[in-house]
Amino acid sequence: MSVLRERIAAREALRGPFMAIPSPVAVEIVAGAKPDFICIDCEHSPIGDGLLTDMIRAADVAGVPSLVRVRGKAAPNISAALDAGACGIVVPHVATAAEAEAVVRAARFAPEGARGAGPGRAAGHIRDIGTLVERARRETVVAVQLETLDAVQNVDAILAVPGIDVAFIGPGDLEVDRVARGASETLEALIDRVIAAADAAGVPAGIFTPNREASARWMKRLAFVIEGSDALWLTQASDQALAPLG
Repeated sequence: MSVLRERIAAREALRGPFMAIPSPVAVEIVAGAKPDFICIDCEHSPIGDGLLTDMIRAADVAGVPSLVRVRGKAAPNISAALDAGACGIVVPHVATAAEAEAVVRAARFAPEGARGAGPGRAAGHIRDIGTLVERARRETVVAVQLETLDAVQNVDAILAVPGIDVAFIGPGDLEVDRVARGASETLEALIDRVIAAADAAGVPAGIFTPNREASARWMKRLAFVIEGSDALWLTQASDQALAPLG
């Protein structure tokens, strides 16, 4: 398969879903539709490390790159996803340059970072550590999720951190924070600020979209969207299928 990191850097139009149902079967079904990637969501689902490995394996079998939205910014969350074989990570709630630096340090091998070279699946269970290190330097995707007013305020400093591949906008949490803190700036204006900063920094920007219509609108401006989720689609399909017949 083409290297996802290269496609992101080239601003190819890329679109894939979150996978929140804790099941390799769900990954297999969705991957059969040939999205550009999937993003397994460990932040908002009960996906443990063992199951995460099986879900990544299912994506690999289908030839679909798998990102992982990790549980949080802690280095063990990042290394667990990458050691399991994910091609990259999406790290939620990054709001400062120091946090972005810590993410890059955890996700990248020396000299760019300080990731440990463990004997996990990505390393062929210890048989392939040398190749893993060189491959990861070329291919690992590091996306920081910007979803608070603080992140918008600090966006220039965050995106000046070397090693960030995607500035991913979380509009839902950004709107929650905006309303909770009584900000006068609209959500649209805040998103525009992030996109402008990403353009200035030369970092591709992406955004979450709830459906294909929203993706079509955003992909006139951006080349990377994570659209909906398997759980969302199942909920919508179930509601429609089981609506009253009369």
